Amino acid sequence: MNSPLHDTTFRGFASDNYSGVHPEVLAAIATANDGHQVAYGEDVYTERLQQVFAHHFGEGVEAFPVFNGTGANVTGLQSMLPRWGAVVSAKTAHINSDEGGAPERVGGIKLLTVAAPDGKLTPELIDEEAWGWGDEHRAQPLVVSITQTSELGTAYTVDEVRAIAEHAHSLGMKLHMDGARLSNAGASLGVPLRAFTRDAGVDVLSVGGTKNGCLGAEAIVVLNPEASEGLKYLRKLNMQLASKMRFVSAQLIALYEGDLWLRNATHANAMASRLRDALDAGIAAGELPGLGFSQATQSNGVFATLPQGVADRLRDRGFRFYDWDAARGEVRWMCGFDTSEDDIDAFVAGIREELTRSVE
Repeated sequence: MNSPLHDTTFRGFASDNYSGVHPEVLAAIATANDGHQVAYGEDVYTERLQQVFAHHFGEGVEAFPVFNGTGANVTGLQSMLPRWGAVVSAKTAHINSDEGGAPERVGGIKLLTVAAPDGKLTPELIDEEAWGWGDEHRAQPLVVSITQTSELGTAYTVDEVRAIAEHAHSLGMKLHMDGARLSNAGASLGVPLRAFTRDAGVDVLSVGGTKNGCLGAEAIVVLNPEASEGLKYLRKLNMQLASKMRFVSAQLIALYEGDLWLRNATHANAMASRLRDALDAGIAAGELPGLGFSQATQSNGVFATLPQGVADRLRDRGFRFYDWDAARGEVRWMCGFDTSEDDIDAFVAGIREELTRSVE
């Protein structure tokens, strides 16, 4: 195949998974390709990855590369729970709303969910489901899972994560963090990754790569060895053990050994801010009738509300994005490491035209 099958000029705002692979990651895969390496993780790239994550999270951590975020979450949570254990999470959490029932069907994990209007749990919200220990009629709440950044684009501060960790630990529970967009949180908060993970009390972490420039690479990082058991076996059992693991590890090394993770995430966040700022200015000038926002823009996602029909007309023009809550006209616009200023400006112009048309 000498030419691409797709339109290389197409730009979408539906997901940061739409982007291609960062050139530095592609180069790292090619570099790892020559010769033979031992399979199933006994390779020098997976060994180096342990050092890379030790640099970010401290000595004594252990990383388990996997194929995707669902695999990381399900396998990581399984390692934290007995068969009778349950997980407290936000209703909007990816493990509850976007993983096809994998925690329940594959992991055998009961999810105890609570409403979190901004996507973030608090100690008080956790207490809505953290009860019933010793009652054989109730799945035992033994893990809290939070998402950073949340599915609504909001970021937990260091203090917020620490408060949740201290509360969970005081109840005898462990803390899991779904870090599919961990890099975006680090860029937004302006602190090292360790500050809002290990140092704040997170026990097991899913580290994202695919949404931030990788071809397909995530990892489970055990920050507290006492909180996790059996990952060596669970990863294989859950079909997440790569035979040619060097290529998964090489991607994560390319992303996290230097500052590529931060450069990519900073850019994606900046593009979301550019989109939000331009639309805020239009609202203030009275030029965007009917447009509103449902969440703060703290990372690479913008959550907006549109008058009826506007979202579909924008999609008809080629701007692909998802409805978040169609009943209230809420949509999600995501930016990635390769979103350009021209992409944003063209999208803003399209929104302006369709909103103006909606009141004519």
